[in-house]
Amino acid sequence: MVDRVSGRRPHSPLPQSGRTSSLVNETKSANRNQPPASVGQRTDTRSASPTHTAKAFASPRSTNVQDTQLRKINSVNSILNISTYKFVPLPDAAVLRELLLQRANALHLKGTILLAEEGINLFLAGPEWYVRGFVAQLHGDARFADIAPKESWSDTQPFKKMLCKVKREIIRMDHPTIQPARGRAPAVAPATVKRWLDQGHDDNGRPVVTLDTRNDYEVDAGTFNGAIDWRLTKFTEFPQAVRDHKAELEDKTVVSFCTGGIRCEKAAILMHELGLEHVYQIEGGILKYFEEVGGAHYSGGCFVFDERRAVDAQLKAAPELVNPDA
Repeated sequence: MVDRVSGRRPHSPLPQSGRTSSLVNETKSANRNQPPASVGQRTDTRSASPTHTAKAFASPRSTNVQDTQLRKINSVNSILNISTYKFVPLPDAAVLRELLLQRANALHLKGTILLAEEGINLFLAGPEWYVRGFVAQLHGDARFADIAPKESWSDTQPFKKMLCKVKREIIRMDHPTIQPARGRAPAVAPATVKRWLDQGHDDNGRPVVTLDTRNDYEVDAGTFNGAIDWRLTKFTEFPQAVRDHKAELEDKTVVSFCTGGIRCEKAAILMHELGLEHVYQIEGGILKYFEEVGGAHYSGGCFVFDERRAVDAQLKAAPELVNPDA
């Protein structure tokens, strides 16, 4: 049988639990003398460990040996958390859901994968080589070959279960004419944003303002110093908020931002359509900014949608930064 999404033949189920134990030990041995990758450092997904692991767990069959090995792995290794998205036409989203859920469960990953005809948005966590094995498989689909997840680390699994859902939009805006897959709004690198904020203007001397496109409770956990905050309660309120405040943004360079960049993909396009000329999005959002330049010009942490609640500028869990009622 040929995989309907990737065009590859699926890996065969494990004939017995002993093979799983052997492959886990092989993976641990291959990695024993390798320090964990630092945040932002890409591990070669062609290495033996992630690839062998992905093959070993291509079947969703679970055994007591697998569960025992997984508990041991989780107790001695940090958990790799990844987030990524891509706006790309996915007419086969329903079929893709079944495939990705099977792969994630086979690798004992937890988190959420959202699929829609407009693209994919995912947050996953698990032992490093299992996560990298999943990403390697994802790269096997040409539509996702250029996906480069943002990474952070935690001591424990921040998700309770594995979900994979098909939605109308991977980030709901209720504005169907906004389709990032047809063309992105201009993005600016985190280092450039820092430089602009350091000097107080962009490279053309135009005043720079930062615009937070997130919900109010997310902003309360931390944001850029002096950022514009419209106290949104949901992203579908953003289009009207732009119309109401458009005059305040004219003649300025607007740098929009959100957690990982996905909301700004739509927000920046909308602002351009409404006639605001100098609008950018931070490439990779707050998490990428933290990863590349740290917490300069930023106060607090970044709200995340898992049990960590928030991460600080070092991408470490910082739940104390979040209002307990949020």
